[in-house]
Amino acid sequence: MDAGPHYNPRTVEEVFRDFKGRRAGMIKALTTDIEEFFRQCDPEKDNLCLYGFPNEQWEVNLPAEEVPPELPEPALGINFARDGMQDKDWLSLVAVHSDAWLLAVAFYFGARFGFDSADRKRLFTMINDLPTIFEVLTGSAKKQTKEKPSISNHTNSKSKSSSKGRGSESGKYSKQTKNEEDEVLDEDDDEDHGETLCGACGEYYASDEFWICCDICEKWFHGKCVKITPARAEHIKQYKCPSCSNKRVRP
Repeated sequence: MDAGPHYNPRTVEEVFRDFKGRRAGMIKALTTDIEEFFRQCDPEKDNLCLYGFPNEQWEVNLPAEEVPPELPEPALGINFARDGMQDKDWLSLVAVHSDAWLLAVAFYFGARFGFDSADRKRLFTMINDLPTIFEVLTGSAKKQTKEKPSISNHTNSKSKSSSKGRGSESGKYSKQTKNEEDEVLDEDDDEDHGETLCGACGEYYASDEFWICCDICEKWFHGKCVKITPARAEHIKQYKCPSCSNKRVRP
């Protein structure tokens, strides 16, 4: 239940790449693929675990049969609490255990291949620069997306008009003044959005990528992560992200 019997990342960079791939898969399970994840976590089944794979895929499955397992195992029985907790609390619980498992796997590789203290510190620093799955899921990372001003050309349909009209009021500025003002606004925009996290993959904002904001939860997403293009966004009056679109009403 992994990338293959001979898959063994041996350098800090390879272990970090492995960590990011597994993390992306688990974030996908808890956000964009939430309905399928919910369906697979049937409380009537045996102890189930959530696995993330280096290729950014995820799987809900039984734990490994061999003892001890080749890799550390995720938390057992995530499916048993599915119907006994509110969905938000249950997903948060799974996210916390998923974060712990990712660290266990990363430092298992570090121990197995003899990382010294400098390598372990560098690996931890690289991992710590990413928000945790729990932070991505709950929106508790610093500079939350709902604090972002809607002035950028990578926003949703609510903010397109504001990005088109920057620095052009009544034509009263000279061309040079308007260009200078646009440069200042662009710099401010990059600073404002620099810590924005995609609600699907958990990666940071990049100025050359199209982003869209959910009108319900106010989280931001890469257009490619939610399969929305700039052209399609022009025709969306109210955008709902996959999680908000799929939220079920439960007693």
